[in-house]
Amino acid sequence: MENSKLETATLGGGCFWCTEAVFDALKGVEEVVSGYSGGHVEDPSYQEVCTGSTGHAEVIQVRFDPEVISFKEVLQIFFATHDPTTLNRQGNDVGTQYRSVVFYHSDDQKNAAEQVIEAIDNEGIYDDPIVTEVAEFSKFYPAEDYHQEYFENNPNQPYCTAVVAPKVAKFRKIFFDRLKK
Repeated sequence: MENSKLETATLGGGCFWCTEAVFDALKGVEEVVSGYSGGHVEDPSYQEVCTGSTGHAEVIQVRFDPEVISFKEVLQIFFATHDPTTLNRQGNDVGTQYRSVVFYHSDDQKNAAEQVIEAIDNEGIYDDPIVTEVAEFSKFYPAEDYHQEYFENNPNQPYCTAVVAPKVAKFRKIFFDRLKK
């Protein structure tokens, strides 16, 4: 039975393996699905998205309980766990499919995203300004099954040990009090 009180956030912060692993561990998060959003091709495949020609970003769709974690808190964790100042890249992952993006589902989410970005920029947390795209949500396509829970199922895969594991470890250290037990 679906909890009607849950809200949805659709976020792109580079490779969805990293962002999924972070949000899976948060209190208040009921479900995280890796997928694609923001493009012009219907039901794209991973191989198509990787070319950068579909316009999609690798994203996660997060279902969360706003009574446990607010959308603003979701955004604060999102911005703390990827580099929102690099256009169309996260580390060695380069292309529009790796862009930093918030696909908002309501005017409240749009306003919250703009406020959080402005606050982070004003605090001077990053040396460069945030370039995260804030765009209206239109469609979400779940990624292929083998991408779901990728880090959990493939912790010894080289990309996971070199890239995902350090991000998850940093997240767990900073947000220890926000982790599921």
